[in-house]
Amino acid sequence: MKAFVLLTALPGVPGCGLTWVVSAARCYKSHIEVCLGEHNIAINEGTEQCMSSAKVIRHPRYNSGSLGKDIMLIKLSKAASLNSYLRAVTLPTSCAPTVTAPARTPTPPTPANMFCAGFLEGGKDSCQGDSGGPVVCNNQLQGIVSWGAGRAQRNKPVVYAKVCNYNTWIRDTMNSH
Repeated sequence: MKAFVLLTALPGVPGCGLTWVVSAARCYKSHIEVCLGEHNIAINEGTEQCMSSAKVIRHPRYNSGSLGKDIMLIKLSKAASLNSYLRAVTLPTSCAPTVTAPARTPTPPTPANMFCAGFLEGGKDSCQGDSGGPVVCNNQLQGIVSWGAGRAQRNKPVVYAKVCNYNTWIRDTMNSH
């Protein structure tokens, strides 16, 4: 299972309104069926909007070994429709402030273009199948689920791609495609 994040129209980027989603590059396939508004993949709830990808674009410096630059864009074959089950987010206007806590750092150390988030006591976190899912603060996309050391384990928060570091790449890519 992959998670997808729908972007709103970006100022200065023509034709991008509700046709682009962001996900993790580790989820890359040359063609992806995107289902937005999905809650439970085992049940057809009637809230889903499924469509095929027109283009799938990994960050050109994505590294599958270190999972560095773990972000990709997917251009949808048609525009999505917003409703009570599907909301769009915007790119961050700045990087969210980071808070550090005395905890073990995941192995390998987290690169500067990534951040860790989660409950240090464990028990609640992103899990397998959540790759590409969002961290949204004030309706701005701050992170994309990349990887984790375990399933909501104590002192092992999940690692996220820091979206604010990719704003230029996202805008340039959307503009050129």
